[in-house]
Order: sequence, then structure tokens, then C-alpha cells
Amino acid sequence: MPISVTNDSFALAEPFTIARGSKTHADVITVRAFADGAMGQGECVPYAHYVETPDSVSTAIAGLPDGIGRHDLQDALPPGAARNAVDCALWDVHAKRSGAPVWRLAGLPRPKPVTTAFTVSLGSPDEMETAARREAHRPILKIKLGTPDDIPRLEAVRRGAPAARFIVDANEGWTAEIYAELAPHLERLGVALVEQPVPAGEDSALAGLPRPVPVCADESCHDRGSLGGLVGRYDMVNIKLDKAGGLTEALALRDAARAEGFGVMVGCMVGSSLAMAPALLLAQGADVVDLDGPLLLAEDRAHPLRYEGSTVHPPDAELWG
Repeated sequence: MPISVTNDSFALAEPFTIARGSKTHADVITVRAFADGAMGQGECVPYAHYVETPDSVSTAIAGLPDGIGRHDLQDALPPGAARNAVDCALWDVHAKRSGAPVWRLAGLPRPKPVTTAFTVSLGSPDEMETAARREAHRPILKIKLGTPDDIPRLEAVRRGAPAARFIVDANEGWTAEIYAELAPHLERLGVALVEQPVPAGEDSALAGLPRPVPVCADESCHDRGSLGGLVGRYDMVNIKLDKAGGLTEALALRDAARAEGFGVMVGCMVGSSLAMAPALLLAQGADVVDLDGPLLLAEDRAHPLRYEGSTVHPPDAELWG
């Protein structure tokens, strides 16, 4: 089963900023797998924070043995972007060869449309208020924070979008003490969930801490091996295909997380519709869905996902699955 790898870049509609920096393009890796005249594809987003680059991801994929299958892939590559793109491409080519959709091959129910959060990137309070006002019709807004002056920013966003449900993403920018100090203000401003307030590896600081606003592990949760260190410290986990290393592990992680009593959020890196398509299977029944990547782009794949406001529909087979 030959595999090809290409680098692709999609311009963003406007710069996207988090506490760690800004970007103007979504730089992605596209993997295509070929078998019996069928072609399947998958996409990943190499993430420097996880010591991934386009070159390192491409090299890892190029080193795979010819004809590798999805099950052997789980041991051949570690969790991460490279394994994700290949795993999703193998699911897709299997579906194309068999004529059965991925959801059926995986023993899942037929996917339905889901409601996604929309991200307001980090900026000055005035900039964030303007962005929130523009998106105030959306039911869920995800607010990027993680600075010493977060409450004025959050208050500005609330002014701009008085009716929206809020998720806050601190991107490891706080400490447990800062979270405890900010929690009353987060409650006052109607925040429903805080993602990754503390740096990954410092999760023990959350143990035993009152969490009046639920806390979700993002950078601290990659695959099933992550879960043991999160019990008693987080209320939810954010599952992303690029962290888990593909749909195969992400589905297993979702089941394991629920068995441990965690709520489930399904998130994404900033990528195209091809990156979101397999995540829509994972997002069925999730407590929170954050698959807004294509809404942040100025350009997208052929046969893109269909968004109606904040409702995203399952992909057409021409795209994936």
C-alpha cells in the first residue's frame, strides 16, 4: 500500500494568536494511501510545542515499512501528528476499497451534525470585544487567555457576546493559585469550563483544589497512558487526533476516559476540513465539541465540511470516510 506525503498551507482569515504566539497560515501534512485503485487521505498539524516539525513528521512517515496496516501502525509510531495522518488515511482507503463508510467499519453509529465552539484568539481587550461582538450569534465561544491581565479581556468578551456560553483556554499560562484566585471571576462571567490552566507536568497542583469552574486537561492528555495522572485533578479531557495519534487511539481514549469518570471534549489544531472530518466521528455524544478549524481559514480543501453557523455536518465521502 504506497503512501505519499505532501506539505500544504492554508491561509487564515485573520491572524490566530494564543499565549505562545501567532500564526497566519495553517501548515499541515497531507498523507495519501493507495490500494486497489482507491485513495484515502489524512491530515495532521505538526506542533512545535510537542517537538514536531513538518520535516520530522514527514521523515517519520517516510520511514514506515511498505504495506503497513492500521494495527501495526500503533506500535510503529508514537502518539502524535505523524501517526494521526497515516491512521486517518488508512481508515479512509479501507472505506473507499470496501464501499462501507468508516463509521460502519468502526462499529459506530451514523454520525449526526454537532455544534462546535468558535475560538476568539488572544488580543487586546478592545480587539477581543470586537471579535466577540462579530461572533455573538454563536452559542459557544472559546476564549484564548493565559496572560497576567486575563479578567479585563474576559470582561470585554462578555460585553461583546452577552448570551454565549464561554470556554476559557489558558494554554498552560496560569498556576493553580492563579486559577483559584480567578475562579470567582470566571463564575461571575459565566465561564463553563477552563482548559489546561497549569503547565503539563504540574497537574498535581490541582489535586484537592476546589474547582467551582470545571477544569479540562488538554496538553496533559495525549493517549490512554495519560489518564492515570489526571484522576482527581481534572474534570474533563480534551481529545485531539493529533495528540492521540489518530482515530484508532482517540476512540479507545474516549471510552477509557468515560470509564474513569471524565467528561469528554473533542478539539482540534488549526487545520483544514480534512483534519476535522474523522474527528466528527469522535465528537458524537461529546460534552463539548471544538472543531472550528475551517471557520478560521480563508481557504479550504475541495469538498469541505459544511458549516451552518456553528453546526458542522459529517463529511462527504469525497473528502473523507
